[in-house]
Amino acid sequence: MLDIAHDNTLPNGAGVGYKPQHFAALIDNPGTVSWLEIHAENYMGDGGRPMAQLRHLAEHFPISVHGVGLSIGGETRLDPEHLARLKRLIDWLNPAMFSEHLAWSTHDGAFLNDLLPLPYTTNTLTRITAHINEVQDHLGRKMLLENPSSYLAFAESTWSEPDFLREVARRTGCGLLLDVNNVFVSATNLGFDPRAYIDAYPLDLVEEFHLAGHDEDADEMGRKLLIDSHGTPVDEPVWTLFDHVIARAGARPALVEWDNDVPDWDILEAEAARATRHMEPALAAQVSA
Repeated sequence: MLDIAHDNTLPNGAGVGYKPQHFAALIDNPGTVSWLEIHAENYMGDGGRPMAQLRHLAEHFPISVHGVGLSIGGETRLDPEHLARLKRLIDWLNPAMFSEHLAWSTHDGAFLNDLLPLPYTTNTLTRITAHINEVQDHLGRKMLLENPSSYLAFAESTWSEPDFLREVARRTGCGLLLDVNNVFVSATNLGFDPRAYIDAYPLDLVEEFHLAGHDEDADEMGRKLLIDSHGTPVDEPVWTLFDHVIARAGARPALVEWDNDVPDWDILEAEAARATRHMEPALAAQVSA
């Protein structure tokens, strides 16, 4: 396990998804960035430059590990080899947080390069609960579950997404990761009110926020379709929705995700600085309370 000198918890401030091209800038001039996120699957090797850089970063920043390959919603059992690699990373790094997606990405032994949605049914709930309990037992720690971005709704769903996530958390003791951009993307694509979704969400269980950019497209009928692309600045309506979230929930650790067409450090840091400014009134209120 790494010998980490700082307080290994995520602060209620802005973080960014770490990219190797930003290593030097992060060390020299982190600006308002107070923590980092890595994708677990990028750090499951046995050494080399990526692990050396991660070791150095972990001495300066709290690290959150975000998984994209467990396929929590998959119909088959979790991959024991993937779980073993994940545990080895978690045991070595001792991150401040671990999170995964409410989605599936495997079928018949094949890994699909996407995070696919699920119907919200009792059968799905039972499967998700079993998988999360297995992950938490295997890792020996609590995980967070992230709400998905959706492009279709399932007719067989019998739970709303907020109620489904609340029940998953109740049955497993996991926390929740609220991706504000995913809420806005899903609301636009499926035609619901994103503020009403937030009002129905179990915000007391949220331990981390995500913010990201999206792309606009159109479906076969010419209707607006948003794609959760993580390749652009956070859109203005998402910032507005973030303000509503903060007004309801207060400040939490808030991550700016930018995974495609990654910009220079000053652009990414400016997005983190904006997230910090949006949270400043809530942060001030927490300090004075």
